[in-house]
Amino acid sequence: MKYLLTGGAGYIGSHTAIEMINAGYEVIIVDNLSNSDEVVIDRIAEISGVRPAFYPYDVSNKDDMRRVFSENEIAGVIHFAGLKAVGESVNKPVEYYRNNIDTTLTLLEVMKEFGVSQFVFSSSATVYGEENQPPYLESMPKGNCSNPYGWTKSMIEQILTDAAKANPLSVVLLRYFNPIGAHASGLIGEDPQGIPNNLMPYVSQVAVGRLPELTIFGGDYDTPDGTCRRDYIHVVDLAVGHVKAVEFAARNSGVEVFNLGTGTPYSVLDIVNTFERVNGVPVPHKIGPRRAGDLQDSWADAAKAAGVLGWTAERTLDDMCRDSWNWQSKNPKGYK
Repeated sequence: MKYLLTGGAGYIGSHTAIEMINAGYEVIIVDNLSNSDEVVIDRIAEISGVRPAFYPYDVSNKDDMRRVFSENEIAGVIHFAGLKAVGESVNKPVEYYRNNIDTTLTLLEVMKEFGVSQFVFSSSATVYGEENQPPYLESMPKGNCSNPYGWTKSMIEQILTDAAKANPLSVVLLRYFNPIGAHASGLIGEDPQGIPNNLMPYVSQVAVGRLPELTIFGGDYDTPDGTCRRDYIHVVDLAVGHVKAVEFAARNSGVEVFNLGTGTPYSVLDIVNTFERVNGVPVPHKIGPRRAGDLQDSWADAAKAAGVLGWTAERTLDDMCRDSWNWQSKNPKGYK
């Protein structure tokens, strides 16, 4: 059975591609390489023993997407493609709305043309907004997002929900928390272009000497150590969750929402201290001002995914830090 992964050469997409192949699916990747590298396809093949079909296309280009669907009998889609940096979205809101929403609309239109009805969406815990308090439950009403990135996820969830009411679609909305870590092989991992917007690649690049020190955004939050707390999840656990979502989508119709997280919050300093302890490397850091769009606390109630999908996160924070360093130390300049 063939599954299309948009943005499949990216951080989460590439790890999901491996888990999908391991589960017996045939994977097709569409990625414009705006925040990834074609060498990822080689690495996926090296790890899995199977080279996925790859199209270097932008998902918003309808003619290109029609070609992908016409050349492959696609059973369903996992939609990762999109801009994803919270801080950047505050400075570039129009670009984020244009890119993230356009790709989704184009994908839905082409799927309808070709009679494809299974859709797994890469959403985010940011849709819970500022009004809800953690741990977040899927039954909570969505809130006011603190940044344009979050609003694009919230809007796309609404688009998919409306589309499923009008057409026979099976939509699974996966609300991620904070994926970190890397494949145990060290062959694939998170490799953002420019200065990292996410914590773990920033920590790893400081540890490997690419950056001089880590700036922690805010040390005066109402938390035990003054830094923000997040629900960090190993990217391989997250990838396995997508396989479970695909299996669910094949058996059901309509729209279902699942949190993918561990249910345990860790602070920024927890991450730094664990990384240093597990890997035996220093991470020079300083406290800077708060960053626009950041929430103080965010973590999941993941009971629904456990009960319905049969999925729970298995890897520890030590595993996440160890695998992140294994990737970065073996690839000090990333895929370059």
